[in-house]
Amino acid sequence: RGRAVEGEGEAKRTKPIRVSMAWREQILKSLKKNSRLPYARYAQLATVREDGRPANRTIVYRGFLQDTPKLTFVTDRRSKKIGELRANPSVELCWYFPQTREQYRIAGTMRVVKVDDEDEAMLRARGEAWKRMSDGARSQFAWPFPGIERGGDDSAFSPDPVTADLPPLEEFCLLVLDPERVDHLSLKSNERTVFSRSSEGEGGPTAWDRLRVNP
Repeated sequence: RGRAVEGEGEAKRTKPIRVSMAWREQILKSLKKNSRLPYARYAQLATVREDGRPANRTIVYRGFLQDTPKLTFVTDRRSKKIGELRANPSVELCWYFPQTREQYRIAGTMRVVKVDDEDEAMLRARGEAWKRMSDGARSQFAWPFPGIERGGDDSAFSPDPVTADLPPLEEFCLLVLDPERVDHLSLKSNERTVFSRSSEGEGGPTAWDRLRVNP
């Protein structure tokens, strides 16, 4: 009597719930509810520079890779992020939806699919992403080398149209984010849910643990 009970006064830990890809369906719902806002497809991608410092930039969501939990984006192979991902493929995406006031933080590893990738399925996905883009967006991959001092000839930024029937330019890369953790925050309801990929999903459908946490 009077002896402290082990664990007394500590917050009880709730065991995560095993779910499928509920977070994927939630993102698709968020996209639909924010469909009138073109910039709702913009997200911030954080990488690690080769000197260890953080780097961040805005990228455009290009869809899930078929029926998988992997998200796709595109980039120029001449951009600095290519070297950063080669040195360290770990990334985190921060994605905010203004209409529904939701934030997703998606952590995982990023794969860069280039013109010489040996995976035929990934090359097909790269080609499909290329065709879905507008002529103007495709033409940006024919612009001068990004990040260097701009010259005086602005005509270099108005190349001939690059149409969908042309093969992807060598500079065009598909980025494929393989998530390991998804942190969903609703600012409307003050609810936060963390989804973590479970190792038990190996060899079969991907399994995810869902845990509600304080916002």
